[in-house]
Amino acid sequence: MKIYTKSGDKGTTSLVSGRRVGKDETLLEAYGTVDELNSFVGLLIAEQVSAVLSEQLGLVQNKLFNIGSLLAKDGLQNEDYPRIVSRDISQLEQWIDSYNEELTPLKNFILPSGSKAISIAHVCRTICRRAERRTIAIDGRVDGIEIIIQYLNRLSDYFFICARSIARLQKIQEVNWNKNLNA
Repeated sequence: MKIYTKSGDKGTTSLVSGRRVGKDETLLEAYGTVDELNSFVGLLIAEQVSAVLSEQLGLVQNKLFNIGSLLAKDGLQNEDYPRIVSRDISQLEQWIDSYNEELTPLKNFILPSGSKAISIAHVCRTICRRAERRTIAIDGRVDGIEIIIQYLNRLSDYFFICARSIARLQKIQEVNWNKNLNA
């Protein structure tokens, strides 16, 4: 089977429903950003920070694939499609709460730096925020989008806490934002 079809050479692509749309379509922006996030999550897993974090991130990757497929189905009704459910959001909240218990309370904004893994977690956070914004832009065009938006919102919080937890595990001092720093 060839990987290329040449069907997108003129700037269009097919959704799961078979409908062809421009590659700059808002819907494609949404699930393309989710796909980009998933790739960066894989990069964070490759940093091998901890077995627990890698396992969690593997579950997140599968949920992101589910979200991408839900966004790409374009209204196609199919009972076999994966769902994002409130239990998925609760799971993220449990992970966030567990990590947060081990962290010192924040008194300042922190800069996304310290190590490669910390920085990748922050990249995941910011891409996740963009995926959330792109998904909000298609609201009303995808069934069940509200829970997808909630999941992405909570997931960005998870990545922030992951970055802080990685700093703790790697014994790296978080870098506070210095609003008074002049060049």
